[in-house]
Amino acid sequence: MLWSASAGAHEIGKSQVLVAIRAADFDVDVVVDPDALVSKLEAFGGRPVSRDLSKAGRDRRIRELADVFLEQTEIRFDGRSVRPRFEYVPASAFNDLAQAPSRVRLSGPLPAGAGEFDFRYGLALGTYALNARIGDGPLQTQWIVGGGRSEPFSLSSPPPASGRVEVARQYLTLGFTHIVPHGLDHILFVLGIFLLTSRWRSVVAQVSTFTIAHSITLALTMYGVVSLPAKVVEPMIALSIAYVAIENLIVRELKPWRLALVFSFGLLHGMGFAGVLRDLGLPRPQFLTALVSFNLGVEAGQVAVMTAVLPIIFALRKNDWFEPRAVRVVSGAVALAGGIWFVLRVAN
Repeated sequence: MLWSASAGAHEIGKSQVLVAIRAADFDVDVVVDPDALVSKLEAFGGRPVSRDLSKAGRDRRIRELADVFLEQTEIRFDGRSVRPRFEYVPASAFNDLAQAPSRVRLSGPLPAGAGEFDFRYGLALGTYALNARIGDGPLQTQWIVGGGRSEPFSLSSPPPASGRVEVARQYLTLGFTHIVPHGLDHILFVLGIFLLTSRWRSVVAQVSTFTIAHSITLALTMYGVVSLPAKVVEPMIALSIAYVAIENLIVRELKPWRLALVFSFGLLHGMGFAGVLRDLGLPRPQFLTALVSFNLGVEAGQVAVMTAVLPIIFALRKNDWFEPRAVRVVSGAVALAGGIWFVLRVAN
């Protein structure tokens, strides 16, 4: 479970839910990864697992399993469930790029006199953004954990749009929790880059280089200047973890090229963080606030890890048994984890 949970560790959740409630009807668009969705539907429905499906075959299979999707999804008005119409819109209908998301649209008439709406998506594995617009009101966002139920949305008196301070607080928290406790792969990468040295100056130089690099690509990717698909970025992030740990095993001291490598790997990790923000759906009126706050949250999580782990490692270095034996054991474990994640992410 540890390996599978971390195989996509830079993704809070591939799902995103967009709700539009009008005077007479409603639409609920669930943005999905179609390859992951067909596997979930087969698993939850107790159906045989399909192998080597073409894109057309995958899309056809999803439509065949519409009842399973509806069983795992609940739309309620005033606490009463409604059964919506199911429509699957594959990625090709939006964009021919392989990484474009697909959507499941759930729609139906609005019950007469409805005062509240809530939603549950039982197929979600990570935290996802539920964005709802009631009539012409402001976009409301809730972050739902896994298959949990949302808080009710009022259909008669929607709240005012979130202010800058509230958006900053929300995204600061999301950035921090993306590292602690959910970013095991990122934590192991940070651990790997300072296992080789006991000098604070070298540790700070490496972590600062990594921070600058991932901040650059996080911003550039979110503004559309650079872009790589998650199926390329995520395996490369896993490979960066394995590489740094393997280098710890074969060299005895920090080499000049280490900072350049850390910078390069930081660029990859920044693209991974950007994938998280794309999946969450940044609020357009507060785009820059959310972007900066999320990045600060990531840095706060990174500092928390260093504050907890570095003093322990530096204290242990005073023992003869710690170096090189313990360093080799820990580096070997980190390299193994990175290698397993690489295989899982390539196969995913």
